[in-house]
Amino acid sequence: MKKFLPLLLLAITPACYANLSHSINSSIKLTVGGATTSSDRIGSSYSVSGTGVDTTYTAGGNAVANGVGSLTISSGVGTAPDLTVTQDVPANSFSFSQSFTQADAIAGSAVTTGETANFSDLTSIAGGTAGNLAGTITSAGAITLTAGGHNTEALGQVTSTLIVD
Repeated sequence: MKKFLPLLLLAITPACYANLSHSINSSIKLTVGGATTSSDRIGSSYSVSGTGVDTTYTAGGNAVANGVGSLTISSGVGTAPDLTVTQDVPANSFSFSQSFTQADAIAGSAVTTGETANFSDLTSIAGGTAGNLAGTITSAGAITLTAGGHNTEALGQVTSTLIVD
């Protein structure tokens, strides 16, 4: 009887129930990019600083003493004034600093993709070509991707989910 006791215990154990869920998802994404162009136009800037100096500039045909002038803007582009600087008292200390940044010219028309515009920071990307762009996923989950032409992207994914409650 001792031999049958473990079998008897197995026979009277309650059944175990569980919810089982399994899913397999697969996807392929093939992208052909469009042509894009972006740019940043810089503006004009002018600055002057100094001590121990005299300045003179000409405005409207008249000399202006102890002034620094201003930018002259024409068609969106600035021109710095013609500034004359002399030391106040010879042999005394002095300092002088002047800086000017020329703006990018304003374009009359949009840039053609692949050409360089008159702006400082320009990015231009030609439109993509599909070429041999392709992708497949087999029932076994094997992914095959074939590269296309320039400015293309191929992405394949297989996700397997198993849930036991």
